[in-house]
Amino acid sequence: MEKKPVVYSCPDALASDIIRRAGKRIQLALPLGLGKANHIANALVERALADPSINLQIFTALTLERPELNSELKRRFFEPALNRLFGDYPDLVYAKLLRMGKLPQNIVVNEFFFLAGQWLKIPAAQQQYIPVNYSHALDCLLDNGVNVLAQLVTHEGDEYNLSCNPDITADLLRARRTGRARFLFAAQINRQLPFMYGDSQIGTQEPDLLLESPDSEHELYSAPKRPVSLADQAIGLHASRLVRDGGTLQIGIGSIGDAVSHALILRHKHNATFRKLIDDLAGQHTADNSDHYDDQPFRDGIYGMSEMFVDGFLRLAENGILKREINGAVLHGAFFVECRDFYHRLREMTEKERARFQMKAVSFTNEIFGDEMSKRRARYKASFINNAMLATLRGSVISDALEDGAVVSGVGGQYNFVAQALSLDDAFSIITLNATRQSQGQTVSNITWSYGHETIPWHLRDRVVTEYGIAKLRGKSDAQAIAAMLSITDSRFQGDLLKKAKAAGKIDPHWTIPEAYRNNTPDRIRTALQPAREAGILPTFPFGTDFTQTEQRLLPALEVLKQKSRSKHALLRLFIDGFMSGDLTSAETACLERMQLNKPASLKEFGYRKILTAALRESREL
Repeated sequence: MEKKPVVYSCPDALASDIIRRAGKRIQLALPLGLGKANHIANALVERALADPSINLQIFTALTLERPELNSELKRRFFEPALNRLFGDYPDLVYAKLLRMGKLPQNIVVNEFFFLAGQWLKIPAAQQQYIPVNYSHALDCLLDNGVNVLAQLVTHEGDEYNLSCNPDITADLLRARRTGRARFLFAAQINRQLPFMYGDSQIGTQEPDLLLESPDSEHELYSAPKRPVSLADQAIGLHASRLVRDGGTLQIGIGSIGDAVSHALILRHKHNATFRKLIDDLAGQHTADNSDHYDDQPFRDGIYGMSEMFVDGFLRLAENGILKREINGAVLHGAFFVECRDFYHRLREMTEKERARFQMKAVSFTNEIFGDEMSKRRARYKASFINNAMLATLRGSVISDALEDGAVVSGVGGQYNFVAQALSLDDAFSIITLNATRQSQGQTVSNITWSYGHETIPWHLRDRVVTEYGIAKLRGKSDAQAIAAMLSITDSRFQGDLLKKAKAAGKIDPHWTIPEAYRNNTPDRIRTALQPAREAGILPTFPFGTDFTQTEQRLLPALEVLKQKSRSKHALLRLFIDGFMSGDLTSAETACLERMQLNKPASLKEFGYRKILTAALRESREL
C-alpha cells in the first residue's frame, strides 16, 4: 500500500510532530525564494523561542520580505499600496527577529543568497552567510545533516508538485530515496502555485507530513516590476545582438533582463526599428556586424535554459521567439519568483502549453555534467546573460559582495554559467552592468582598475556589456582587454583609468583612446533612445507593472533621494533646488498628493516636499 502523508490543518500541531520525530536538534531546509513553507517555518521558530532546549538551524536562500518601512518617504510611498503590491504574503518570523537583532542563540539562519542589498547592515545575517555556488548547495545541506525539509507544494490528482522550486529539492529527494539522506518532508499545500512539469512532479509517497488548510494558503509573493532606464534599454539592445538564431538563452530577473527580452522582441517583430536603434547607439563608431552578432529576426527560434524562469521567457514564447524544443520543452528552468501576472498566466495555460516550460533540478540547468553529450547538443550557441555590480579594467567581475566582505546578494549560479559557457562549443558568457552608479550623491564608475573582492576571476573573462557597447575579452591579451573595457566605460572616467593602466605597465604608454569612444556619455544615450521612449517603442515598463502612473513617476525620484540621502551636501542642494523650483506641473502635484505632501503640516513635511520636488525634476532628466 502506497504511503500517504499525515495531514494537519494546524501548523503548531505539525511542528509538534516534527519535534517528536526529529528530536530537539532540527536542521531545517527551506527552499530558495517562493517555495518556503512560511507557516511551518514560523511554527518551528515559535516553538524554539518558547523552548531554549530546541536547537533550530535553518538553511535557505533568498528570504522574501514585504518592504521594511524604515524611512518616512518609504512609508508614505509603500503603506497605501502594500496590500495591492504584495497581497497577504505572510511574514517570516526569523527574518523579523534577525532584523531586530533578537534571534536567540538556539536559532541560527544560514543563507547562501540574499535578496540584493537587504542584509548589508545586519551582523547576524552577514556572519552566518555561507558562500557557495547554487549547484553545490545540495552538498552543503547533506554535509550539515539536514533532517527536515519544509516546502510549498501544489496538488493535482494523485500528484504533489514542487511547482516553483525543484532546484535543490528534486535532488534532495533523490538522495533520500538512494539512502544518502534521511529527513522528514513537511509539505504545505498552496493551490495558487501553478502545476509544473519535469522535476517538479513528485508522487504521493514523498511528503511525510502535510499542512492543508484554507488558513495556511496565501497569495504568492509578487516581485513588482522595476523601471527600465534608458541605460538598461541600451544594454538590452547591445546584448540582444549576442543571442543567435537557433541558439540557447539564459537571462535573469530585473530591469536588464526585461530590457534584453524586450530588445529581442523588437529585433524579431520590428527589425527595421531595432537596427536603427543599434545604429543610433553606435554614434560615431560603426556598429560591429561581425559573425558573432545577429541582428535578424528569428527563423528557427531559441531554447531557454536558465537557472531562473523569468517573465521574459513567457513574453519571448508569446512572440514566437522561444520555440526551439528540447525533449518537448522550449525552456528548462530551476526556480521562479515573479509578479502575480506571471503566476496567473501560467495557471491559465492548458496542460499542453504549460508542459513546454519544464522545471528541472539546478544540477541539470547549471552544470553540463551528467548526460554531458546530450546537454552539449541541446545548449547550442548558448548566450548566458548575467548581471554584475562592478567590473575591473582587466575583466574580473564583482556581483555578490563588497571589498570589505559585506555580502550584497550571493554567487548563486553566476559562476556556474560562466564556467559552462567556456566549456561549451560556440557559447558566450555575457556580463551586463551599468557603466556608472550614484554613490553619496556623486556619479562613480562601475568599471574600476582594481577591487578587493571578485566573483568571477579575470581568467574567465568573456563578453562585458554596458550601455556604451560590447567588450569582447575572451582570448585577448591584457592590453587588448583593457582597451576593450575602456571603449565601454563612461568617458568621464576613461582618462583616470587609462593612467592607472599605464602606471601599472599594462598598456602601451603612447596608446590613446580612439576618438569614436570618447563620447560615452548619458547625453549620447538619451539622444539615441529618448525619441523611441517618447514614441512608446522603449517603454519604462515594457511588460507592464502593478504600480500606478503616479507611482511610476515617483519611483525614479525616490531612487535619486535614496542615493543622495547619504550626503548632507547633496540633500541640501536638493532642498535649495526644490525651494527655487517655481510652479509645479500637474504630474508633480499628483506625486506630492500621493505622498501626502501637497499640504505640508510641519517644517519637516515642508522639507520633504521641497527635496521630493527637486528629485522629481532631476529624475525626469536622467
